[in-house]
Amino acid sequence: MGLRLDQIVPWGRSRSEYIQMFDLTEADLQRKILDCGSGPASFNFEMTQLGHSVISCDPIYQFSTEQIQQRIDETYDVLLTKVEATRENFVWTNFRSPEDMAQSRMASMKKFLADFDSGLQQKRYRTDELPNLPFDDQQFDLALCSHLLFLYSDQLSLEFHLASIFEMCRVAPEVRIFPLLLNMTGETSPFVEPVMQTLKEQGYQVNLRQVPYEFQRGGNQMLEVKTL
Repeated sequence: MGLRLDQIVPWGRSRSEYIQMFDLTEADLQRKILDCGSGPASFNFEMTQLGHSVISCDPIYQFSTEQIQQRIDETYDVLLTKVEATRENFVWTNFRSPEDMAQSRMASMKKFLADFDSGLQQKRYRTDELPNLPFDDQQFDLALCSHLLFLYSDQLSLEFHLASIFEMCRVAPEVRIFPLLLNMTGETSPFVEPVMQTLKEQGYQVNLRQVPYEFQRGGNQMLEVKTL
């Protein structure tokens, strides 16, 4: 069965959030970046505007701009209501309020939507999805994964997590994953420790790094994996 649009919760983040979430330095931004599970984020658009190299992969890109826009409109109020109902689980430093957060995310998603058709034509947006990527070994310098792995540990198996991370390590010598929390709970994913252990046993360099970003309370760490 193929992906259905009603299964998707589209929620886009900006370049400035990416920089904080993944602790990206100016040198990092100059690298060839693969963004996995990127959804309607404006990171690709904003980076392209500045002359940087980013390829974004997500099965949501099989749908049209109009279909994605409709899905964003359908889920916007639902997500805002969830955040408002659990606002004590979030840190309100980057955003003043749930409404401010939602408006910021909508601004990012509007940038993505305006760029989507041209990005598809330029092959900056691709429908490829984890754990099978069609790229050459070490084609990229850095692979990122935001708000997919670990966040959805209830829906995605440990085997899926490992296969996805091994695949990202195949196409890039460095992988960064954020956050490490279960969605809307504030709890660390139970997969973090077994994933780290398996990666270390396979000879990868694995680190938990604190980052200058915390929106979900306690969600201020990323997993960094390097090929030795």
